[in-house]
Amino acid sequence: MTTAQGFSLYKDLDKYKDVDIDDLLENLTEAEVLELESMLDPDNALLPASDRMRNQTDKEPTGPFDRQKLQEFLENQAKSEKDVEDRVPYKSGQKRGKVWKAKANADMKKNGNANADEIEVQGDAEMEEALKDATEEDLVELAGILGLHSMLNQDQYYAANVHTQAVELNENLRELVAGPGSLQDEGAKFSGISKCFVPKALNLEPENNLDVDKALKQVQENDPELTSLNMNNIKNIPIPTLISLSEALHKNTHLKTLSMASTRLNDRIAKALGEAIEANTALTCLNLESNFITGTGILAIMKALLNNETLSELRIANQRSSLGVKVESYIAEVLEKNKTIVKFGLAFDHAGPRGKANNFLMRNNEIVRKKRVSNRVENQ
Repeated sequence: MTTAQGFSLYKDLDKYKDVDIDDLLENLTEAEVLELESMLDPDNALLPASDRMRNQTDKEPTGPFDRQKLQEFLENQAKSEKDVEDRVPYKSGQKRGKVWKAKANADMKKNGNANADEIEVQGDAEMEEALKDATEEDLVELAGILGLHSMLNQDQYYAANVHTQAVELNENLRELVAGPGSLQDEGAKFSGISKCFVPKALNLEPENNLDVDKALKQVQENDPELTSLNMNNIKNIPIPTLISLSEALHKNTHLKTLSMASTRLNDRIAKALGEAIEANTALTCLNLESNFITGTGILAIMKALLNNETLSELRIANQRSSLGVKVESYIAEVLEKNKTIVKFGLAFDHAGPRGKANNFLMRNNEIVRKKRVSNRVENQ
């Protein structure tokens, strides 16, 4: 069926809108009613099976249900059927099938007291012959070639070298006292004890030595030299200082980039920043990732974007908890109305808001691209 035929079929169904269904059912014959019954299947679990399905049995009932007669019938039928014959006849005391046998080397000692000399290593005949007469110096050199020294970490390797040097120094002193040639050369040794060590705790976050009070003063005085402020990873900023910084952003006209990732921001600071975003006309990039902002604070920030036309990049990912589908849907609605956000850092948990947000961000990027192309043409 083509598309045109499908549309014409739907148009033909419009003439049946005003038909009375009760009149149609009254005029049906008994055969037509049975045919209609077989076509209907009400998918309702509350209805009993007798009401959901029509009776398809034409045989007359033979009598009431008798449980005892049914059991006797099943028992007699089971006795009359022959058992399946075994492929291998059963005989008392005889095992059938594959019998498990232990391997020849399975009886090795399982405890740790077995000597290394008792274990026979099977390998290439030439290799066994070469290793049979090898000295300890040759074995150490072979271990270096094979890279076995890389199995030790730096501390274990250092401890082994220190032990080896102490042994050699002791032997040299004994040789000086007893005379040259009194001690036999035992070759290279590597007999240090491999000790465990506690790994050092490394700080994964880079240190930030920013003078917060000085930066706050610069923002309040609208210092033209301060165009970028990085406050990342500073955990001990007082809340009044952050509130003052948010209030100073209302009238600041030079700060372009503000990064406050991993600074323990909460909803109170987020609401203050939302008011600042709504009044600020210079800020283009704001980073609030890895903080303790909940959905309430995110809503305050997104609501401010409805009245902001300068912010182009906003990052709010990795917060205290998941935002939920309502907050993510509101974020997508704000991005639909905002025409300046081109970079938005947030991992959506729901596919619907995620798809809408991606479409709106692509639209904003296309708007910026067209403006850039038009400005380039005008300059030429």
